[in-house]
Amino acid sequence: MFVVYILKSLSFDKIYIGYTSNLIQRFYSHNKFATKGYTTRYRPWEVIHVEVFHSKKEALKREKFLKSGAGRKWIYSHLLIQ
Repeated sequence: MFVVYILKSLSFDKIYIGYTSNLIQRFYSHNKFATKGYTTRYRPWEVIHVEVFHSKKEALKREKFLKSGAGRKWIYSHLLIQ
């Protein structure tokens, strides 16, 4: 099972879109364990949206859409992010 997730920075006006097979471990990585990368600069993060998929292929397709212009428009209109 795979999940596509959207994180929102609690301190900055930033979102992050990703996919994983272990959301809890990945969330801790974004907030505590990682020492470099995009998410380390905008900590702390909160999970604002999760979608579950049966295959990696489906999850990657949805992640790719959410990272597109149309996908970001969907995020901001459906998740009420200001």
